[in-house]
Amino acid sequence: MRLLVLSVVLILLCREAKLVLGDIGTATSYRPPYIPTGCFGNQQDQFPPGNLFVAVSEGLWDNGAACGRRYRLRCLSGHKKPCKGGATVDVKVVDLCRRSPCPSTIAMSTDAFAAISRSPSTKINVEYIQI
Repeated sequence: MRLLVLSVVLILLCREAKLVLGDIGTATSYRPPYIPTGCFGNQQDQFPPGNLFVAVSEGLWDNGAACGRRYRLRCLSGHKKPCKGGATVDVKVVDLCRRSPCPSTIAMSTDAFAAISRSPSTKINVEYIQI
């Protein structure tokens, strides 16, 4: 009986566990206007196809060296299970977070956020890897 209970607990833990390979942070969505940005000013061509871009907090900004960096983000968790089952999104850094202090590690464009989260107004926990 004890072995059966232990097996059931292990199965439940495995369902909830997620292998994380990158750094862990939080993400929120931010809305237009998106320009001017801290990286490329008023240039319209700075935004990648699908408007998959982000503004980063001071910790990732690196005195502007983050401009143009690309990250792969994956939603890990959040209030009321907002994550779209393992979906990832590749984004480009175009700005420093405009709010001080920034409400999250990464502020995602509405299109980028929608690619990994069902809930546009919640803060989510994310894995991010520079690509």
